Amino acid sequence: MLRLLHIALLLPLLLGLHGCSSSPDADDPTAGWTVEEIYEEAKAELDNGQYETAIQLFERLESRFPYGVYAERAQLEAAYAYYKYNEPESAILAAERFIKLHPNHPKVAYAYYLRGLASFDADQSLMNRVFRQDPTERDPKAARRAFAYFGELVRKFPHSEYSREAINRMYDLRDGLAKYEIHVIKYYLKRQAYVAAANRATYILQNYQNTPYVPDALGAMVEAYHKMGLDDLAGDALQVLQLNYPDHKITRKAKKLPLAPTS
Repeated sequence: MLRLLHIALLLPLLLGLHGCSSSPDADDPTAGWTVEEIYEEAKAELDNGQYETAIQLFERLESRFPYGVYAERAQLEAAYAYYKYNEPESAILAAERFIKLHPNHPKVAYAYYLRGLASFDADQSLMNRVFRQDPTERDPKAARRAFAYFGELVRKFPHSEYSREAINRMYDLRDGLAKYEIHVIKYYLKRQAYVAAANRATYILQNYQNTPYVPDALGAMVEAYHKMGLDDLAGDALQVLQLNYPDHKITRKAKKLPLAPTS
């Protein structure tokens, strides 16, 4: 049946070249099919990795049968198919539509999770994959959006089967966002924008306390304050760094700075 469907999807184009029928059914290879038949065919295409065809069928199903359980399934399956087809923005829109239409649906938590997944992958562009750019060096807009989406899932459905995985991904996103801030801090230090560097370091300490990048932030504060002639503040940051990370390479580097003695 799958092969027949692929052929059927081409027939309207071939017939159109000859100026054939303008009947709506002539453009619908599923004309005469039941809602169950369309859904089963769409699901089979999805399972076989034929995501574009699956999307077309799910959307055709909803168009022909806009109400009922199969329409609801098609909406959610289409969102997943968009995600697998590497169309994250379309997946997000489809998931949000399902959430708005069915806020009390038994599977609405999955729609929240799928929305977060799609945003999580939204910044994985072809150019970044080709050149293997560190994802933490890119604009973290998509990562912040994914963090917010996963956070909404965890708040609204704390006992959902998807919440634990969402939390794990939030930990990864938090580490990535902290690392991005370190990239920005290094840029500011290189440009001698010491106030901006110190402020971004403070932001890390306030928002990403349990990440591996706290020592980097403290070390940046020591350097930035020292460069501004604020050795009292630099000494305070160094003291916190030594107390919490006595053997860290950042601590050893910061201790080499010629800080003026504080009163």
